[in-house]
Amino acid sequence: MTLVLEAPPLLGRTTGERIVVDGGISLRGRMRAPGSKNACLPIMAACLLARGDCRLEGVPDISDVHVMSDIMRALGAKVELDINGTMWINTDDLKTTTAPYDLVRRMNASFDVAGPLLARYGHAEVALPGGCNLGQRPVNLHLDGFRMLGADVSVEHGNVLARASRLKGTRMVLAKVSVGATENLMMAATLADGVTILENAAREPEVSDLAHFLNRMGAHISGIGTSTLTIEGVTELQGTRHHVIPDRIATGTYMLATAITGGDVVFEGVDSWHLGVFLHELHAAGQSVEMGPGFIRVQGQRPVEPLDVATGPFPGFATDLHPPLVSLLALGTGTSIVEETIFDGRFQYVNELNRMGADIRVTDRVARIRGVRRLAGAPVEAPDIRAGGALILAALVAEGRTSIGGVEFIDRGYEHVEETLSSLGARIRRTI
Repeated sequence: MTLVLEAPPLLGRTTGERIVVDGGISLRGRMRAPGSKNACLPIMAACLLARGDCRLEGVPDISDVHVMSDIMRALGAKVELDINGTMWINTDDLKTTTAPYDLVRRMNASFDVAGPLLARYGHAEVALPGGCNLGQRPVNLHLDGFRMLGADVSVEHGNVLARASRLKGTRMVLAKVSVGATENLMMAATLADGVTILENAAREPEVSDLAHFLNRMGAHISGIGTSTLTIEGVTELQGTRHHVIPDRIATGTYMLATAITGGDVVFEGVDSWHLGVFLHELHAAGQSVEMGPGFIRVQGQRPVEPLDVATGPFPGFATDLHPPLVSLLALGTGTSIVEETIFDGRFQYVNELNRMGADIRVTDRVARIRGVRRLAGAPVEAPDIRAGGALILAALVAEGRTSIGGVEFIDRGYEHVEETLSSLGARIRRTI
């Protein structure tokens, strides 16, 4: 095996760090899409189901991946990550099925370990998860699904306790489309006795990537990419090798950064299908989008045309691309409307953009963005991951210098963001 990062660089970063941007530079060059955060985390959890080694490639170097690695290690798994984004996980000698609260509270995706632990070991104790404060994200869909699979489930002192000698396949309909519940229940059902049919399932590419990984391990899942998944339970799963799909959210953010700065960047290793509605809206906003085999070229144009967009489950417009889109529309002509249908707390970044000169008003879950001619640098704070992306975009085009706090959020979703943008010409650095 190659070099193991015993103390990954991101773990040493402090919450006192800030990202400083001197605006006014058009981004130009080429970049390769990073591995998907939202695909990688549940795939790491799914390794708990397998005997033998799992090898994951294209793993992003972000703090959420390091937190999930620490959760897996706390359970007794062996986790190794090299500098090229290759990770090895072995869970044959697990020492506990209780996930530690101090780690679980740091991100919502940590609850993904519940389904695999329950399915393989018959027991899971996982604290109710934390993460970005985007509003209520209850796990009741997960718990109801575990119960339908035959588990005894209770919540005690902030911990979810689930037990089952062996799960039983069943037919269930999710009350609402949920990526997390779809992933957790699909993982649990792979080792259940009999067939599970999961209806109203999430269709996101990250869910499909997890399903393909599970099938590589020996699971029998059909209907991948549709709203009805059929999972035929098997007795055991084996470790395998898998390359994580590219991150459509991070890549989309960098595409918007190209557009807002009037830049010209070629994005390599991307899947245009994963970005379908987003690319349509980017083009509708007057931006040049050229697609070819394995690449997308974005050229920023003026004027930025106004849009009327509502977020929604895939294949709709991704909620995680809503904040950076608003940064672009803040410099548009006329008035744009962005409706958020997923998270009721998504608009916390708006006051920060307005501090930079944007004209955005929010009523309930709808933002009305009146385009302005310029933004000005200011000290701002990122309240969550995607808000951080939005503030960096605004800073790239703002007059003067912008200092951005909340860097610990940005590090959760964007791999070495200052190095990536610097390679495209941006004047951006990290300070304490």
